[in-house]
Amino acid sequence: MMEQLINPNVKNIQISGIRKFFNMVEGVQNVISLTIGQPDFPTPSHIKDVAKQAIDQNFTSYTANAGYLELRKAASNYVKRKYRIVYHPESEIIVTVGATQGIDIALRTILTPGTEVLLPGPIYPGYEPLIKLAGAKPVYLDTRNTGFKVTAEMIEKAINNHTRCLILPYPSNPTGVSLTREELKEIAEVVKNKPIFVLADEIYSELVYEKEHVSIAEFIPEQTIVINGLSKSHSMTGWRIGLVFAPAYLTKEMIKVHQYNVSCASSISQKAAIAALTTGFYDGRLMREEYVKRRDYVYERLVKSGYNTVLPNGAFYFFVKIPTNFQLNSFDYCLKMVKENGVAVVPGSAFSEYGEGYFRLSYACSMEKLQEGLNRLLDK
Repeated sequence: MMEQLINPNVKNIQISGIRKFFNMVEGVQNVISLTIGQPDFPTPSHIKDVAKQAIDQNFTSYTANAGYLELRKAASNYVKRKYRIVYHPESEIIVTVGATQGIDIALRTILTPGTEVLLPGPIYPGYEPLIKLAGAKPVYLDTRNTGFKVTAEMIEKAINNHTRCLILPYPSNPTGVSLTREELKEIAEVVKNKPIFVLADEIYSELVYEKEHVSIAEFIPEQTIVINGLSKSHSMTGWRIGLVFAPAYLTKEMIKVHQYNVSCASSISQKAAIAALTTGFYDGRLMREEYVKRRDYVYERLVKSGYNTVLPNGAFYFFVKIPTNFQLNSFDYCLKMVKENGVAVVPGSAFSEYGEGYFRLSYACSMEKLQEGLNRLLDK
């Protein structure tokens, strides 16, 4: 009887397909996992040293809700130098408990029941539940025929009177694809001066290869909420530091949600984050160089074996078409790979219906592990 009283918005969302798959294969012995969505590098020592000092110096109290001002100043300087976007540390930056919490407070601030959110599919599964919890509706845009890139034309066709937000997660999880300056300009022109926010999830911005990362906030700052953080750039997933950049009229509302949600991010992690964004300004460079080597190796192996995939220009994933001779859906294919080949990859169906028929392979692991995993995946 009491179960019937639970919020239906909560009951109607599901555990992610990624987690569902992991639960099914948990306990299978001697499996090479190419599933992990976090850097395999340790957090740089100079960052850890600052955190240790912060503990010894008793920085163990609440901080300002928006985070230490010193950290917000460092974040402001970081994105200005790296991406040419300008945010005032006092009024336009919030330090969150990871990028996910930043996405949550942003969506809860801008969405109301009945509004719609445009998302490029396939896409990371963490957005849809948050949209639904806010009473809004996710509307997917199929990018399978455009190299997994959402286009200005697609967006323009999908916009209606209910459209409130466009989510742009680039570089993309699960495809590793990013958008060029020209493509972002075209998208900005479509939504400019319309009552539509752009949530730009740029958590992989430091892991862009060949070309520099460009933020759509450069073109439409008054409509854009930029989500970033230190998980991927500085290998700090467990430190849980996210960064939200938005115009002051938005941050003054988002900070309310943030305050009653978590009060503030960890004081120790914030001290470490200051080091990451200052003395660690170039920490991501060596990791990025190593990811490129791994990417090129994996791409060569996949192509030589006849697998169809797009060459990623960011993040650390391949999104690979399942060969038609298997005649299996993505979940069953990945289950088969675990049980019969001893290698784990993520079913494409975890990334919306537009991911069906694919699997995600992560190269955020050692070259030795990649070699053995690909041997098991491709050579049997």
